[in-house]
Amino acid sequence: MTTPLALSDDTILLLGQFADTLDQQRPDAEMREEIRLARALVFAEQLHGPTEAAFAAEQDLLAAAPRVRHGQTRGEYAALLRLVARGVSAG
Repeated sequence: MTTPLALSDDTILLLGQFADTLDQQRPDAEMREEIRLARALVFAEQLHGPTEAAFAAEQDLLAAAPRVRHGQTRGEYAALLRLVARGVSAG
């Protein structure tokens, strides 16, 4: 997993929101890459509205949130997002 060297406050906030949502809504269901992509857009636009700042926040979130692995549950992915938000990285 590769993440930016320094995560912005917005990215850390969005990683947490993303993780919370996955834990609250069907954590045992399979996580899909499409969910990662869609949620990044939704969370960024909820934070900034449909603006250039939202686009930048979405791109930063996608850069920080690792791609989904086959068979990974939403809960497992949420735990991974929390680790990323804390600065944990597995090169």
